[in-house]
Amino acid sequence: MTTTLAPPGSALRRPVRVWWRDAAGLVTWLSVLFVVALWVSGRGLQDLGPDFFTSAGRLTGLVSADLLLLQVLLMARIPWVERSYGQDELARRHRLIGFTSITLLAAHIVLISLGYAATDRSGLVGEVWTLVTTYAGMLLATAGTVALVMVAVTSVRASRRRLRYESRHLLHLYAYLGAGLALPHQLWTGADFTASPVATVFWWSAYAAAAGAVLVFRLGRPIWLNARHHLVVEQVVREAPGVVSVYLRGRHLDRLPLAAGQFFVWRFLDGPGWTRGKPFSLSAAPDVTGDRLRITAKDLGPGSRRPARLRPGTRALFEGPYGRLTGTVRKGPKLAMFASGIGITPLRALLAELPYLPGEAVLFHRAGRHADLLFRRELDELAAHRGLRIHYLLGRRSRDRASWLPENYARVPDEQVLRHLVPDIAEHDVYVCGPDAWTAAVLDTARRAGVPADRVHSERFGW
Repeated sequence: MTTTLAPPGSALRRPVRVWWRDAAGLVTWLSVLFVVALWVSGRGLQDLGPDFFTSAGRLTGLVSADLLLLQVLLMARIPWVERSYGQDELARRHRLIGFTSITLLAAHIVLISLGYAATDRSGLVGEVWTLVTTYAGMLLATAGTVALVMVAVTSVRASRRRLRYESRHLLHLYAYLGAGLALPHQLWTGADFTASPVATVFWWSAYAAAAGAVLVFRLGRPIWLNARHHLVVEQVVREAPGVVSVYLRGRHLDRLPLAAGQFFVWRFLDGPGWTRGKPFSLSAAPDVTGDRLRITAKDLGPGSRRPARLRPGTRALFEGPYGRLTGTVRKGPKLAMFASGIGITPLRALLAELPYLPGEAVLFHRAGRHADLLFRRELDELAAHRGLRIHYLLGRRSRDRASWLPENYARVPDEQVLRHLVPDIAEHDVYVCGPDAWTAAVLDTARRAGVPADRVHSERFGW
């Protein structure tokens, strides 16, 4: 028996180097420690006694500024950082650092105002007004603070649920504005910014790195890739009620470092609203030799409804590829895929691209009814020709517990069902894609079934 190879032309990337992740985390902590060291060298500790509020305000302001720049770097789409973490984990870390940064910024404003009010022997409100209206760069810093607060408010879970993806994406661009407006204040009135040559070099380098990353990876790289590959819509095919696949043709796709399981942020030049990007995964293994790609979209709102109206020849602009739900994170030969609804798209592509022997790959495909099963014919062909085992999970989910199984399994623990269907599940790499609650239930079941954490791979698109 011979190993089934990936389809010809599939652009598998080299595995992610583990030390990239460690290096990124180390740089983050070292930058914070260095900022604290700069504060100490500027008599921060000595001043805590006689001028506690001002000295503590300096420290919170410095750490807040450092974390703000780290936020920008996290979401600058730097390829090796994105490949190490994946966009969903980067988004979670971005939110954590963001909320910490905005909290420290608020503490900085309060502490500095209290410190200056005590020194000037004035009221707090009057001192704040004086700081904002008379100190160099403070009006700009105030506007930047308002922008950052707006970004923080729209990042709260309740706000994210109310806002469309495109609106959240647009609002978060104000974080760049907030970071830029803070710079004049630090230059003109921030003594710690210019207290020593070392401090000046550090802060200028940090701002230059953040700005450079945005210019190169958020602007320059997408412009260059779109000019190079020139993707256009070839055809639009209806897959199921409210679901369409868009076939795109381009140039030199063999030079695009992409793999099955990844997604792009797409913009289609078909009329008003084209500037609002929307993420869609590849739903077929990249046909780089034929210079063709396929994405599949479900009608979940105005942004995801747009592909159904596309016409052949429409120009498509893309950012990416993004995501680490690829073969590069795979640990062993056996695969267990869990997909719900439109979450089948990246897993369908992976099942076509990844090598596995007959019987080594199993797919759990969740849908409410038969008509909602996407790529049924293609998956059945994979089962017939490559030995893929498929379990279609149809029907309403249990309302009594958080489960990824239909309600007819409600009397049996999820991990028991999983072990019965896949006795050696702990030896499989588990790939999961679907709605957040469903994905969480699968991940919990995999953990309880004994699957090692480094063999569980998921990518959520709630960011």
